Amino acid sequence: MIHDRPTTRRTFLATGSAAMAAALLTGASGLLMPARAQGLAPTPSMRGGSNNYLPGAPIVDRIGGGGFWMTGSVRRAGDGAPLAGVRIQIWAHTTEGHERDPHSHGATLTDANGQFRLEMPQIVPAFGQPHGHLAYDDDAFQTVFLRPVMASARDTSLSAQFVLQPA
Repeated sequence: MIHDRPTTRRTFLATGSAAMAAALLTGASGLLMPARAQGLAPTPSMRGGSNNYLPGAPIVDRIGGGGFWMTGSVRRAGDGAPLAGVRIQIWAHTTEGHERDPHSHGATLTDANGQFRLEMPQIVPAFGQPHGHLAYDDDAFQTVFLRPVMASARDTSLSAQFVLQPA
């Protein structure tokens, strides 16, 4: 077929044969690229994430006087489905206590969309870095400890994402 306009990849794919289109899409490697990712990989535990961990921290509405927000999401490895009712423990060195102090620890549950949010005192630098600690530590999935570092000690929130692998 002769066109009055130049042939582009789009017009070639729309009008060309299936064999020619496959050849164009595979390129030199001869391998077709998947249309989407095969699955969401689980979150690995971070070095230092379990420092000062206290098993069994109670579920709380807030840690201390508040003013700082720890937020995030929890999804299942593989399909990425949000996980509701998952317990996430949070602790940090704050203006009200050290990360080893029991009153600096608390837990919260994810909502129907796999989101969590817990207010706590302002995180302050410990060992030169302002950072929080988070853990998933129940039995249904593999344990994961996170230690995200804040960009600035003046930040008033920190977010962490969990992708959990079934146990």
